[in-house]
Amino acid sequence: MAVVLHDDGVHKCIAFTELVQGEGVQANQFAISHNGYGMLLDPGGNLTYKHLLAEMANYFLPSHLKYVFASHQDPDIVASVNGWLLITDANILVAAEWERFIPHFCLKGATVGRMIPIPYEGMDIELGGSPLKLIPAHYLHTIGNFQVYDPISKILFSGDIGASLVSGEEAGGIWEDFDEFLTRGSGLGFHQHYMSGNKACRIWVDTVRKLDIEWIVPQHGASFKGKVMVNRFLDWFETLECGLDLL
Repeated sequence: MAVVLHDDGVHKCIAFTELVQGEGVQANQFAISHNGYGMLLDPGGNLTYKHLLAEMANYFLPSHLKYVFASHQDPDIVASVNGWLLITDANILVAAEWERFIPHFCLKGATVGRMIPIPYEGMDIELGGSPLKLIPAHYLHTIGNFQVYDPISKILFSGDIGASLVSGEEAGGIWEDFDEFLTRGSGLGFHQHYMSGNKACRIWVDTVRKLDIEWIVPQHGASFKGKVMVNRFLDWFETLECGLDLL
């Protein structure tokens, strides 16, 4: 199911929440388009590829796909990269730390001249004239972890930060009760297990508090919309003990 997160006629943000079929972990895929040019965020692997390609065509042509963004190196993030390289002229945005890992998903030579390594401190890019920010979130849950902030929609596409373990049908929803995210959505257990430690949490929160965020949209599960819920999540995450804190 495609969920329209933002559409002002020129700039669009779309979430695809039910493309994973079978035994794979639920994962959301995203598209941003501006002036007809497109970017895919964490497009997933073979479980999502053909479905995402069909859905993407409703918003922009494959020939207008400019970037495929990978927040990190996991297969549910970017295992389908070979397909996108073969059928489009898109470049791959991925952390410099993972640039040499991406070719393992691809035919020999497919990535040559197609990789844009993201530096440790992040970077700004443009999509059809629209600015986008690539925000570092290192060690949450991996080094070389990045997120996309869209200043037009004021959406932070947060990757695994904010993730919850719900069905694809529920993943298109918005958390109204934060405690329900922690318990029924397994938000507490997930973050304690997959985030590296509180110091990394605090550094990330300090970074994103400088942005004007109206919506945190993670790669798994439902999202946090509005200043109240965004700040509730940031306040919680800033004090979370996780990973090495609990070892």
